[in-house]
Amino acid sequence: MPRNNEPRSGKKPIAAFRPDVIETYPVDADGKLMEFLMASMPQRKRTTIKELLKHNQVAVNGMPIRQFDAPVVAGDTVKVNLTREFKVFSNRRVKLVYEDADILVIEKGYGLLSMGTDTVKDGTAYSIMREYVKWENPRNKLFIVHRLDRDTSGLMMLARSVKAKEAMQHNWNNMVLSRKYIAVVEGEVEKDEGIIKSYLAENSRFEVYSTSNPEEGQLAVTRYRVIKRGLGHTILEVELDTGRKNQIRVHMKDLGHPIAGDRKYGAGASIIHRLALHAQTLRFAHPITKRDMNFSTPIPGSFWKLVGGK
Repeated sequence: MPRNNEPRSGKKPIAAFRPDVIETYPVDADGKLMEFLMASMPQRKRTTIKELLKHNQVAVNGMPIRQFDAPVVAGDTVKVNLTREFKVFSNRRVKLVYEDADILVIEKGYGLLSMGTDTVKDGTAYSIMREYVKWENPRNKLFIVHRLDRDTSGLMMLARSVKAKEAMQHNWNNMVLSRKYIAVVEGEVEKDEGIIKSYLAENSRFEVYSTSNPEEGQLAVTRYRVIKRGLGHTILEVELDTGRKNQIRVHMKDLGHPIAGDRKYGAGASIIHRLALHAQTLRFAHPITKRDMNFSTPIPGSFWKLVGGK
């Protein structure tokens, strides 16, 4: 006979989730982390605070920090987990760039899907980050706001709350202040800068193409600037006025200089064995705080190789 406090199936009841005890302290003046923590938690000894730092229990803007002399600036948020360490994210194909209660910014590696398909569910940028946020609390949510092609590396933003997701999706063009890419194209582009405009449509083979007919496709505007030419290639900084599927890839083909490694849109094989396209800069208004969020990553080293180095 089961005991009175056991379910009749004989299985032990699942323990209710108990959230971590986390204290949050907004930073209102520039300074050093240790001094800020001492002032914010006067009831705790310096040795206690050092132990919290040592065991990854202090995070600034969602990023665990151990350095007692790390700088903090006005507008930062410091969290102290009194229950356990903050999870330190580590993945060879995804880098966590920024995190707070409403958004994540990551740098996605090339060859990695942004999100699942009918045939691939796991091992995507989304599934990797979803597992991370659910470590903190199984009830946590994560939402895709925009995507990068599988073979494009670089910066992506994901939403951690419904409110943040809806704010970005419903007002994307106004919220996103700048999106810049780095592309290495075949051949040496003659003009130092230029603008490409066309209407983009998609055929039955899922290939995107340019058309001059506004009733056939959607307007796409791409701006480019030459960074360096060499060895039969050109590094370009590319900025989007619109965000259409395969926009940069198609417009570089239209320019007569397809992206290195882009066999789908007319390029030959590449010595770096990847599509030479990287989402370098992402600047947007925070969907909740409206704070100016500006992130940038270095040009991949393999891109310099195609033009003979820096």
